[in-house]
Amino acid sequence: MAVQRKLDSDSHLYLIDGSGYIFRAYHALPPLTRSDGTPVGAVQGFCNMLWKLLEDLKGEDQPSHLAVIFDHSGKSFRNDLYDQYKANRPPAPEDLVPQFPLIRDATRAFGVPCVELENYEADDLIATYTRQAREAGARVTIVSSDKDLMQLIEDGQVTLFDTMKNKRIDSEGVREKFGVTPDKVIEVQALIGDSVDNVPGVPGIGPKTAAELIETYGDLETLLAHAEEIKQPKRRENLIAFAEAARLSKTLVILKQDCDLPEPMEAFGTADPDAETLTDFLKSMEFRTLTRRVEETLGAPVSDETGSATAPIDRSAYACVTTMADLEAWIAEAQSAGVIAVDTETDALSACGANLVGVSLATAPGRACYIPLAHVHPDEGDLLGGGAAPEQIAREDALAALKPLLQDPSVLKVGQNLKYDLAVLSRYGVDVRPYDDTMLISYVMESGLHGHGMDELSELHLGHKPLSFKDVCGSGAKQISFDRVPLDKATEYAAEDADVTLRLHEILKPALGPRGKLTVYETLERPLPRVLADMELAGVKVDPQRLSRLSGEFAQKMAEHEDEAYRIAGRSFNISSPKQIGEILFGEMGLPGGKKTQGGAWSTDVSVMEKLAAEGHELPGAILGYRTYAKLKSTYADALKAAINSSTGRVHTSFSLASTSTGRLASTDPNLMNIPIRTEEGRKIREAFIAEPGNVLVSADYSQIELRLLAHIADVPELKKAFRDGLDIHAMTASEMFGVPIEGMDPMVRRRAKAINFGIIYGISAFGLAANLSIGRDEAKEFIERYFEKFPGVADYMEAKKAEVRDRGFVETIFGRRVHLPGIKDKNPNMRQFAERQAINAPIQGSAADVIRRAMIRLPGAIEAKGLNARMLLQVHDELVFEVPEGEAPALIALAKAVMETAARPALEISVPLTVEAASGHHWGEAH
Repeated sequence: MAVQRKLDSDSHLYLIDGSGYIFRAYHALPPLTRSDGTPVGAVQGFCNMLWKLLEDLKGEDQPSHLAVIFDHSGKSFRNDLYDQYKANRPPAPEDLVPQFPLIRDATRAFGVPCVELENYEADDLIATYTRQAREAGARVTIVSSDKDLMQLIEDGQVTLFDTMKNKRIDSEGVREKFGVTPDKVIEVQALIGDSVDNVPGVPGIGPKTAAELIETYGDLETLLAHAEEIKQPKRRENLIAFAEAARLSKTLVILKQDCDLPEPMEAFGTADPDAETLTDFLKSMEFRTLTRRVEETLGAPVSDETGSATAPIDRSAYACVTTMADLEAWIAEAQSAGVIAVDTETDALSACGANLVGVSLATAPGRACYIPLAHVHPDEGDLLGGGAAPEQIAREDALAALKPLLQDPSVLKVGQNLKYDLAVLSRYGVDVRPYDDTMLISYVMESGLHGHGMDELSELHLGHKPLSFKDVCGSGAKQISFDRVPLDKATEYAAEDADVTLRLHEILKPALGPRGKLTVYETLERPLPRVLADMELAGVKVDPQRLSRLSGEFAQKMAEHEDEAYRIAGRSFNISSPKQIGEILFGEMGLPGGKKTQGGAWSTDVSVMEKLAAEGHELPGAILGYRTYAKLKSTYADALKAAINSSTGRVHTSFSLASTSTGRLASTDPNLMNIPIRTEEGRKIREAFIAEPGNVLVSADYSQIELRLLAHIADVPELKKAFRDGLDIHAMTASEMFGVPIEGMDPMVRRRAKAINFGIIYGISAFGLAANLSIGRDEAKEFIERYFEKFPGVADYMEAKKAEVRDRGFVETIFGRRVHLPGIKDKNPNMRQFAERQAINAPIQGSAADVIRRAMIRLPGAIEAKGLNARMLLQVHDELVFEVPEGEAPALIALAKAVMETAARPALEISVPLTVEAASGHHWGEAH
C-alpha cells in the first residue's frame, strides 16, 4: 500500500499515464468477458501491464513515489477555450465504458494512488506533479508514449518511459520526434496541430517544416511577426491567414502546471501491495493466471479454480462411448444442454476423401466424450500389435442416433474450423445446423493479432496446451492414421478438442456483442463454412491429358532457358543451386549489387535477380526464365494432375477462412489463388479446368472492384464520376495526370496510369513504381506527386489511414471488419512503414473481400430459388466460377451479375456502381 513519504533530492517519482495504459490494453489485447458477461479485457491488460511494471522496477533505481493519473470523464477547460477540441474523437467503445471504474478499483487493489481531477486532463496533473517534484529536487519518470508529454522532458530530471517499447526518451529522443528540443515542442505543435485532438494548427505545415521555422525564428510569435518574409507563397499566405488558429493551438497544447492537486505527492510513497486485497480483486475478475502469479510472488495461499471455462482440464475424466445405451444418454444430456461442441476425427486431411473414424461431444466445460466409429487394430508386428478391432458402435447406427441431435435447430453446435466437419458429416447425410465456429469468432475480433488455430487460442485464453496430433499419431515414418490410435489415447485427444472448443466459445462468443462485431460475424463469417464445404465437395474437373501436355511444354521451356544460361556462363552448373548461381554471378562474373545472406552465401532471391536483369545482364534473365517455367510445371501442371481425386475425377481444393488479415480467402491442396491471370501460360493452365459433358463453366468477375471501392471510401469525386459514367478509368487517370486526350491515347501512357492506379491501393513507393515501369525513381516520384495533385482525396485518405493505425492499432472495412496491424508498434521503421501501407490497402482489399463473401452467401439460395442446376465451384479473389448445364448459362450469368452487383445492399449503398463481367465456356480459359 502507498505510504506517506516526503520528496527530496534522493526521491524518484513515477507518474503513470493511466488513460494511455487503458487504451493500449484495450486495443492490444483480445476481448474477454467475466462469467457474468461483464467485459474485462482492458482490465486484465491494465493489471498485467501494471504488475509487470512494478516487478520490473524492483532494483537499485526503484521508485520512491508512484501514482497512476487518469483523465476525468467529461470535458476539460480546453473545451471552453475551443468547443471543437477533441470533437473528432469517437466515443469510447461500448464494452470499454463499464471497465473504467473497474480499472480504478484495480489500481487501488495494487496499493497505488489513483488520481484524477474534474475539468483537467491527466497530462495537466502529470505536468503539475512534475513541476513540484523538480522544485523539490526529485527525479521524475513519466510512464507514457504520449507525444504531448514530451514538452516536460528535462535531461537529468524528467524522462519519458515507453514501457511497450522498453524505451526511455530524453531530449535527444524529442529532437528525433519533433526536430527541436523539449522547450520548443509546444511551438512546433502549435504549427502542425493535431488531427486526433482536433487542434487546428496551420494548414500545409508538417512537423519537418514546423521544426525548421521554429529553429529559424525561435518561437511562434516571432515567426508570425515575420510571416511576410517567408519565401514560399502558400506557406506565407497560410501563416498570415491562420495566425490566430496557431495561437489558439499553442494555448491548447500547453500543459497546465498549476492545477489545484487533489492529492499531495507525499501520499505517493511506494510499498508492496496487500496480498489479500489484490488477490481478492483478481479472483473477482476471474484472472486465473495473474492471480496465481501474484499469489506466488507475494507468498499468499495458491488458489485452485474449478467449475468454469478456465478450470483445469482433466483428460482422465473424459468418457469413451462404446454402447448405444451410453450414446443415447449423452444425446439426451446434449439436448438438455442446448449448446454443445462437436468435432470429427477422420483418416485423411481432405474432407472429400476422408472416412469418419469418430465423433466427440462436449456438453459443459470438463464434460466431454469420444464416440469411436471405425477404429481398427493393425496386423501382428505393426506399431500397435495385432488383435481384434476394439469394441465400438457401428458407424451407421451411431450416425442414425446422432443425426437428429446434429440437425436439431434448438441445439447450437459449436466447432473449431467447423467447415471441415460440415463437409465430412455432409458426405454421411448429416446436415449440421445451427452452428458457431470459435475460429471465426476469434478471427472477427482479433484478426492480425495472432493465429486462430485451436492450440493457439487454448493457450491464449485458457492457459492450456492441448495434445497435438503428433502426440497420438507420431510423425514421419512412424506416423499412423487416426483409426489406428488406441481408444484411450484417441479419447483423450478427441474429447479434449471438444472440451477446449466449448470453453473457448463460452469466453469468446459473449465478447462479440459488446465489441460491436456481432454483425460482422453473423453476416460475413458464420454462413460461409457451409457454402465453402459444398464448393469443396463439388470440386472442379480438370483434363489430365492437357496437364501432361503442358508439363511437357514447360519442361521444354526450362531446357531452353537452362541451355541459354550455360551458354552465357560459358559452362554448365546446377541451375537449381542458389549457391552456385551466386558464385558465378558475383564471384566469377563480378556483377554489381551482390549481398550475402547470414549463412555467408550470395543472395539470389527474385528481387536481386530481377534488378540485375532490368540492368541488362543476360544470365539473371535466363535463370529467371528457368525458374518461372519450373514453378509453372511443378506448382500447376504436375501438382494439379496429382491432385485429381481418383473417385470423382475432380480437384477438390480446401478454402481457408481465417488465414489472411483482410478477410480474403486462401486455398490449399492445391492452391488455386495464384494461377497467373494475364500471361499466356496462365491462360493455358486455366484451359485445363473443364466442364462435364453437357455443361459449361461460367466465370463472373468483379471489374476493378478495389479501385471502385477506393473511389467510394476515399470519396474522390473525379474517380466516382468516371466510374458512374462508365469511362476507362486508366485512360481517364492518364488524361487527368498527363493532359492528353483519351481518344488515340498512347498505350504506354495508359499503362503508366494503370500502374499508378493499382499501386496506390498498396501504398506504392517511388522505388516500387520505378521498378514496375522500368523508369527512374525521380520520374516515378513525379508521377505519384502529380497523381496526388489531381486526386487530392486519395492522398488525404492515405494520410488519414496512416494516422488512424498509429492511433488505434487497427483499421476497418466498410462493413466493420477490424484489421489489427501490430507492426505499427514495431521498433523497426521498415516494419512500421509496411504496417502503414497495409493500413492504406486493408480497408479497400478487405471491403472487396467482404462484398464477394456477401455474394457467395446469397448465391446458393438464389440459384435454388431460380430452379437452376448450377453449382458454385471456385472463388479466386474477385472471381466466382460455376458449372451449369449449357442451356442454363444465360440465366445463371444474369443471376450472378444481379446478386454480385448488389451484394453490398441493404447494409450499404456504394457511391459507385459495382460491375461484374461474366462469360461461359467449356473450359475456364474460355469463360474468363
